[in-house]
Amino acid sequence: MNKFLERLNSGEILVADGATGSNLQKMGLKPGKPPEDLIIDDPDTLLKLASSFTNAGSDIILTCTFGGTRMRMKDSKYQDRTPEVNIRAAEIARKAASLNNGLVAGSMGPIGALVKPYGPVEAEDVKATFAEQAKALADGGVDFLLIETMFSFEETTAAFEGARSATDLPIVVSFSYDRGTRSMMGVKPKDVIKRYSEMGATLIGANCGTTLENMEAVVKEYVATIPNFPLWVKPNAGVPHMDIETEQGVYDMGPEDMATYAKKYVELGAKVVGGCCGNTPEHIAAIAKAVK
Repeated sequence: MNKFLERLNSGEILVADGATGSNLQKMGLKPGKPPEDLIIDDPDTLLKLASSFTNAGSDIILTCTFGGTRMRMKDSKYQDRTPEVNIRAAEIARKAASLNNGLVAGSMGPIGALVKPYGPVEAEDVKATFAEQAKALADGGVDFLLIETMFSFEETTAAFEGARSATDLPIVVSFSYDRGTRSMMGVKPKDVIKRYSEMGATLIGANCGTTLENMEAVVKEYVATIPNFPLWVKPNAGVPHMDIETEQGVYDMGPEDMATYAKKYVELGAKVVGGCCGNTPEHIAAIAKAVK
C-alpha cells in the first residue's frame, strides 16, 4: 500500500514542513531567481533547508517544484530540462525525509497565467504541463502529489486531470484563500471540497492565505460541508510586512501562535498541518510538539 495512505489510515496526525521561498531568501536566494534553479545550481542548500524541517519534526517534505511546470519555468534557464529538475527535486526531498522515515509530497503550484475564459491559456495545455510534471515527480519517487496554492476551478481541474492521467499516486488539493474565506477568483471552500472530493482527491485543504483566524474559518466551512473529510492545513505565519532594510517580508506569528492554531485545526479535522510562507524550522518544531 502507498506509504502516505498507510500512515493516514492509521489515524496518525502528520506534520508537513514550513516555507521554502521565505527561508531560501534568508539563505541568500536573490529576488526574482526561481527557487527551482537551485535544484541544479545548489542542491546542498535545498537539502540543508529540507533537513532542518525533518529535524524539527516534519513527517512530510515538499519538493522544491512549486514553479516546476514547463509553463512556469519560462523564467528559468532550465526550462528545457523540466522533467529532470522535478526528478532531482524529488530525490533531494527524499534524502531529507529519510532522516526520520518521512514522506515526500510532489509540490505543483499555479502556472502563473490565467486559463480560459479568464485568460489566454487553453485548459488542454494546462493539463499537459501538469501531466509532464506529475510523471516526473512520480518517477523521482514522491509518495503523493500536492496541487497547492490554487485559486480557480479552471486551472485546478486541469491540473488534477493532468496529474491523474500520468500517475495513480494520491492527490491532495489545496486552495489559497487570500480574500478571507474566498480565493482570488472568489472561489468558496464549500465548492472546493464538493468538487475535488467527487474527483477523488485524498485530502483537500488550504495553504498560504491571510490570518490564522481566517484559516480557521476556511477549515470550519470545509467541515460543515463534508464532515470527517480529511483536511490539509498549511497557513502562512500571519500577514507579512516589508522590512525596509532587508527588503524581505517579516511575518507576525511566532512558533507558539502557529502551535495554538495547529491544535485547533486538528481538533476540527485536519490530518496534516504545517506552515507556508514565514514558517521556520522553529515554527514547525512548535507545531509538531503541539499536535503529536
